[in-house]
Amino acid sequence: MSIKPVVALIGRPNVGKSTLFNQFTKSRQALVADLSGLTRDRQYGDAAYEGKSFIVVDTGGIGEADDGRGDIDDYMSEQSHTAIHEADIIVFVVDARVGMIGADAEIGKFLHSLGKPVYVVANKVDGAHDAAPAEFYALGLGEPYPMAASHGRGVGNLLEVITADMPEDVDAGEPDGLKLAIIGRPNVGKSTLVNRLLGEDRVVVFDMPGTTRDSIYIPYKRDGKNYVLIDTAGVRRRGRIDEKVEKFSVIKTLQAIEDSNVTVIVIDAQEGIVDQDLHMIGYALDAGRALVVAINKWDGLTHDQRDYIKIEMDRRFNFIPYVKVHLISALHGTGVGNLYPSILRAYQSSMFEVSTNRLTQILEDAVTANPPPTVAGRRIKLRYAHIGGHNPPVIVIHGNQTGSLPKSYQRYLENQFREVFKLEGTPLNVVFKLNENPYANKSDTPTKAKAQQLLQRQRNRKQKYSKNNKSTDKKR
Repeated sequence: MSIKPVVALIGRPNVGKSTLFNQFTKSRQALVADLSGLTRDRQYGDAAYEGKSFIVVDTGGIGEADDGRGDIDDYMSEQSHTAIHEADIIVFVVDARVGMIGADAEIGKFLHSLGKPVYVVANKVDGAHDAAPAEFYALGLGEPYPMAASHGRGVGNLLEVITADMPEDVDAGEPDGLKLAIIGRPNVGKSTLVNRLLGEDRVVVFDMPGTTRDSIYIPYKRDGKNYVLIDTAGVRRRGRIDEKVEKFSVIKTLQAIEDSNVTVIVIDAQEGIVDQDLHMIGYALDAGRALVVAINKWDGLTHDQRDYIKIEMDRRFNFIPYVKVHLISALHGTGVGNLYPSILRAYQSSMFEVSTNRLTQILEDAVTANPPPTVAGRRIKLRYAHIGGHNPPVIVIHGNQTGSLPKSYQRYLENQFREVFKLEGTPLNVVFKLNENPYANKSDTPTKAKAQQLLQRQRNRKQKYSKNNKSTDKKR
């Protein structure tokens, strides 16, 4: 059970951390477009280089106190501090144009104390003198890597170095069981739900530490099916419910989501649906994971409060109509048993298989019922479809002018596939491929080649005719 390494970007404001973040993550296309009602935290992203994946964190700028002095912790947000301490690798970004200043030295001292691999990036070398990066040797963190992040110069070299010891991505093959991540903000009832899910099965549970970051993997059985519960709430003894000292970690949540098949997000009904809940839903959708929502502590609400939460659910969950929402009480067990059917349906939907013929038939039926629009007088033709991946399911549609297909029509097709195959709880990624002309990038298309051959034959005939005439004239 592997977890992606974490690379944290640290440095003063305006040194280019966000630009480097974008360079690292630009090749990773989110599976879900920006949707109304969905908020995201842009500080965290997926990155990959030469078959090696990792999570990259932009910790935000570490500022300076008015007098230029003060403890480094005073400058960091709690989440940035957590991210840095949980990171496997630190990339310390400095400004080569400005040169080394006191704040850089303070950050350098702090990084020394962590005992982690640190790479110093001297950014903005395109506007600095050649010797500028050498100044940062004084930090005592090794050789600075010159970079112009805005132009992409030096990014590849850095990626090659920081990923050198990372494990390559591998296909895990058959899982030990359905991997189920329980996520949510602090004190929403994750520990209570975990103990309830495990306790009602009456099986022996073995705590297996998954990482040094307190996420643990708990294998168990229910109704003859194998599960692996990824618990982000921290290690606890079975039956003990204690969430008083829990700290929220975005990184821990992201890693649990990435390593899961199905994610259950727990939301506190008494606090309502807040932006951070939507952030986590966004993470799960971007990772392509199947999702189930559990609104906990429902039994503690008045009738009016319940009505209000239902209105909020309709308003704030309008971008995930395919996700099942459960109203539960983890403490008393109310509704908890109903989570399992939704978890299984979400998993089965994320792994569904169908033949190319069947998928193409559904596509043809959808196109017949509602044809695509015309572009410059030509109708867009969608020819066939096939499965392109699982968890999340990917449907690849081939046709002409697919780049001109309106978003509304793409959503129409997605909804048709969802309806026919009864896909619940999973994102669905519909990809459109252009039917390419195999001669499109060649100088000689078949028509042009034939024309040239015909022209050459005509020249040959003329030359032959000319020679024959000369021979006849000589004989005369």
